[in-house]
Amino acid sequence: MPLDAEIGRTMLQLITSRYDDRHWRKKIEKTLGLTQSGVGDPVQQQIFMYLKIGLKAYKSRRADPDSWVIGGYATKEVIERAKFQPQLVGPDITKDDVAFLGSDPGKEIDEAWWDEMLVSWFDVLEEENPAESKGESATEPEPTSSAKVEKT
Repeated sequence: MPLDAEIGRTMLQLITSRYDDRHWRKKIEKTLGLTQSGVGDPVQQQIFMYLKIGLKAYKSRRADPDSWVIGGYATKEVIERAKFQPQLVGPDITKDDVAFLGSDPGKEIDEAWWDEMLVSWFDVLEEENPAESKGESATEPEPTSSAKVEKT
């Protein structure tokens, strides 16, 4: 199940408020590297993708891993641009939808909360994968059985 609206909002607050804290930078980079399917609310998905695209550093055409611009003026500019020009995030995004960006979610949001959020994010991906593997396992026995018939 994707992150609900409250957890998604807290995650976006954390990304946009603690980017200057060296302790949180690697965690934020890890989150930006995840797929947007883990965010359940469509408005929050658009905000997440805006941040993901806006904070991505230059990448060559090679198969280099993504790198991110986290911390400093560039990150602040991306966040402020989203707050003052929400139509850049998405055509149906309003100022109320992005007003929470940059505000710290509170002291109770710590590494334990972060780990739980990541587990729920990955639970989404694991729920999708068994359906795919079931489809693959249904097609795998057919070639195996036909290969045995051909050999005999």
